[in-house]
Amino acid sequence: MMKKIFILASVALMVAACGKKEKEYDATGTFEATEVTISAKSTGELKLFNVTEGEEVENGAVVGRIDAYQLQLKKDQLEASRGQMSASKRQLASSRKATNSRQLDLEKQVSSISQQIANAQRERQRFAELVRDGAVPRKQLDDINYQIKVLEKQLEATRDQIRSNNASLAEQSEGIGAQMDGIDAQVAGLEAQIQQINDQIANTEIMAPFTGTVLEKYVELGEFVSTGKPVFKMADTQNMFIRAYVTSAQLQQIKVGQKAKVFADYGDGQKKEYDGTVTWISSRSEFTPKTILTDDERADLVYAIKIAIKNDGYVKIGMYGEVKFL
Repeated sequence: MMKKIFILASVALMVAACGKKEKEYDATGTFEATEVTISAKSTGELKLFNVTEGEEVENGAVVGRIDAYQLQLKKDQLEASRGQMSASKRQLASSRKATNSRQLDLEKQVSSISQQIANAQRERQRFAELVRDGAVPRKQLDDINYQIKVLEKQLEATRDQIRSNNASLAEQSEGIGAQMDGIDAQVAGLEAQIQQINDQIANTEIMAPFTGTVLEKYVELGEFVSTGKPVFKMADTQNMFIRAYVTSAQLQQIKVGQKAKVFADYGDGQKKEYDGTVTWISSRSEFTPKTILTDDERADLVYAIKIAIKNDGYVKIGMYGEVKFL
């Protein structure tokens, strides 16, 4: 009899112990990822579209391209016009340089003639002394005086030409400068148009905004798309989160930035553990979703939270998971 009582007591203690066993998790939920719908930024025929649902694409990868032939033609025309403008500016610059070069030559002539006059005047002084001494005939001195007069006339004529050229050069330079300014303004306008075309051509490329998985595609190669039309949807499956629900009692012990252990449930008791961080706590309560189990009744109010994890490729959207707060 005593033996039966002892066995019954042992069973009761085991049942009680099992009833008081602490749960391995604090909350449950399902895994989600940030989803983005990529739309066309241009209008035209879809010439390239390498997108397959379920595949992973890299950040910045060009997965589609819209026809940009007409845009490229317009860009070529604008660049040709810019080249013509630049050539005209070079011609004007060359013309002004040539005029300045001619003026410099005249100034060199003035310097040369002035030097010849100085040399002739020294010769005249020497020959004047020789004439006084009767060593040379006076005709040689007269020839030198005549030569000096000729040089002085050449010097004055050259100086007059320089003064005349200076006035003409100033007017010409002002005109050339105005033309060059006008060309610069036109080139700047063409540059702006080319940049605008480049932006439009860049918008014909459809790129992945981040590394992730393609969820759905809405168009096919060869279709005509317009600006703003959705072409495919993708999700950031590298940085995922589990959306779980906690009671108001649990909420007192949870804050944004808090660390947690997250378990991805593969069924049949198979789980994989991840390090998580609480990134969001809802500011309003809601009734417990029917798919979520908590310690309280389903009709009780709970708060949604998000715990972010770094996915290693095994966690899938919609997978069930558990959370243990640290």
